[in-house]
Amino acid sequence: MKTAVISGGNGGLGRALAHQLEVAGWHCVLMDINIAGLQASDARTPVAVDLTDGAGLADAASRIIAARPSIDMVIYNAGVSQIGPFAQSDAASHRRVFEINYFAAIEMARAFLVPIRESGGIHLAISSVAGFAPLHNRTAYAASKHAMQGFFTSLRSEEAPFGVRCLIAAPSFVATNPGNPERSDDGIVRPGSAADGLDHLTAEAAADIILHGVEKSCEFIPVGRVSRLASLMMRASPRLYQFAMRRKIHGGTAEG
Repeated sequence: MKTAVISGGNGGLGRALAHQLEVAGWHCVLMDINIAGLQASDARTPVAVDLTDGAGLADAASRIIAARPSIDMVIYNAGVSQIGPFAQSDAASHRRVFEINYFAAIEMARAFLVPIRESGGIHLAISSVAGFAPLHNRTAYAASKHAMQGFFTSLRSEEAPFGVRCLIAAPSFVATNPGNPERSDDGIVRPGSAADGLDHLTAEAAADIILHGVEKSCEFIPVGRVSRLASLMMRASPRLYQFAMRRKIHGGTAEG
């Protein structure tokens, strides 16, 4: 039985990815800071861990590696967003977004680098439209996703000699927490909760597109109509994309 490790495993997209993989015969290890509601089974192992705690992450990874016969795919799904103008943000909140969206992902990649090499497995980074294009009122989020995407794109050539694939999925707006923003004072929100999204996908639909792309070994997987169009427009005319994005999302409030 192959094993997939999924960060942010208790979120909507994490659960949807796990469900589809488990149906296909995988064992899924779901890592999250809060695993309430996740039940252990023959096909599922929930692991409670704060991914921004380096020592805690390393310990959890060691226990997972020791418990499973192989680690065949790591899905870097954990993340937060931050909504609001840069002028109203501070350095601490910007760093917090990076700690979760970028640094936690690269330390997780470091922890599972050897077992993924041993299995000739897959690093699957869940990026965003904001990983390759600008997004209004999301400066910290877009910067963190650009960094994440740049890291895994660069890691791809280093790991290719080991038979390892580094794939990147870029969802547009996935409704994983609709109507439940739980915004902190610094504008940080749960992913999939923003009110200014466009053409939302369900988590199940997004997971289906992502895993279909994995099956086809697509190095870049745009997820949803907005993501596909944004990718095309950014290649054809970044200026046109910027204009269209501002018209659709810009609204004069922190919600976009």
